[in-house]
Amino acid sequence: MKVQQSLQLFQRAQQSLVGGVNSPVRAFKSVGLSPIFIQKGQGSKIYDVDGNEYIDYVGSWGPLILGHCHETVIAAVEQALSSGTSFGAPTEGEIVLAEMVKEAVPSIEMLRLVNSGSEATLGAIRAARGYTGRDKIIKFEGCYHGSIDPLLVQAGSGATTLGKPDSDGVPQAFVDLTLLAEYNNLDSVAELIDNHPQEIAAVILEPVPGNMGMIMPEHGFLNGLRNLCDREGILLIFDEVMTGFRVGYGGVQALLGVQPDLTTFGKVIGGGFPVGGYGGRQDIMLKIAPVGSVYQAGTLSGNPVAVAAGIATLSVLKQENVYADLSEKSGWLVNEMKSLFQKAGIPLQCNQMGAMFGFFFSETPVRNYQDALQTDVERFKVFFKGMLQEGIYLAPSAFESLFMSTAHTEEDLEKTARAMQITLQQLCD
Repeated sequence: MKVQQSLQLFQRAQQSLVGGVNSPVRAFKSVGLSPIFIQKGQGSKIYDVDGNEYIDYVGSWGPLILGHCHETVIAAVEQALSSGTSFGAPTEGEIVLAEMVKEAVPSIEMLRLVNSGSEATLGAIRAARGYTGRDKIIKFEGCYHGSIDPLLVQAGSGATTLGKPDSDGVPQAFVDLTLLAEYNNLDSVAELIDNHPQEIAAVILEPVPGNMGMIMPEHGFLNGLRNLCDREGILLIFDEVMTGFRVGYGGVQALLGVQPDLTTFGKVIGGGFPVGGYGGRQDIMLKIAPVGSVYQAGTLSGNPVAVAAGIATLSVLKQENVYADLSEKSGWLVNEMKSLFQKAGIPLQCNQMGAMFGFFFSETPVRNYQDALQTDVERFKVFFKGMLQEGIYLAPSAFESLFMSTAHTEEDLEKTARAMQITLQQLCD
């Protein structure tokens, strides 16, 4: 594996870009490496500037469910580009994409398109506060909802307490209205509600967290949240930026039958382009300008090129009904991984739903963020480096999820399993 060109680019990048990157996790600091610089992608593969080929299980952090450079998406983008790149005015494509999301996701009656998942979360929280007339929100330790001030809360602080800023530059006053609960612990939510009666506008969470590693909701947890919110007049917000159209065409809520009041989207609905959205019940969404008094706007929201990519992606997902195959491929790889690690005597916990999967080096199941922090991060670093050396591109963090695409082949999966076998030798040494 050659890295000379990537190292040179990284040295150059650090002279102009903060830390040499435009998003922190790309720096590879958590795995003790310098980042590789990608030159191109095709299907299930990416290729770096040194000519190395990798089977990609990151997929631009989720949106490339059809793989890189899918012909239908590329054709749609090229056609849209031929008509213009941006108008700052309505286009029919915005309506089509919104209608597709409404048809697919049980809870969506109206939608607002934005430019990122972070922007979608910000808009949903503002809408919830405007609708309820309340100020406080509950989030869960380890659930990430974008780099917006009210949600950059120290995940390690105890449940049922007010959070502290998790970033310099975020005033304490900005997060004083954010309450922390423990994922998979309904009692922690109930206690917060009891301690702050008639003050909480919304409970927001990733229904299947993917940003502290992938963690599954325990039986009754999401239904329990729905019941608590209904009882107290609190809005329930599902952040399906990662899971929406990923775990299934209608997201987690369609698979598990729990409907939130508001949902945030990103990733797949942009088909690899910067798109997000938030939507839900009509009576809530009609609080948003220009109809209501909750202001939110964006010049590039509903950009025609990005919308075209999203429509093309969702059209393929719907028409070809790919989810059974995606789930089968993800399940095969996860089971193979479990078997290999069990034979090697290395404790491993794995989770999988649809095309999304993840693992922890841990002897015990991981139920929440505190459990995730106790997993063996040092062992993950060794595993990551070994897999990268064998041409397998994983997320460079022990606390991220992985993604299967329709482009991954049986040969890709078998090569990945062989790479695991080779890397396991390093873990056992």
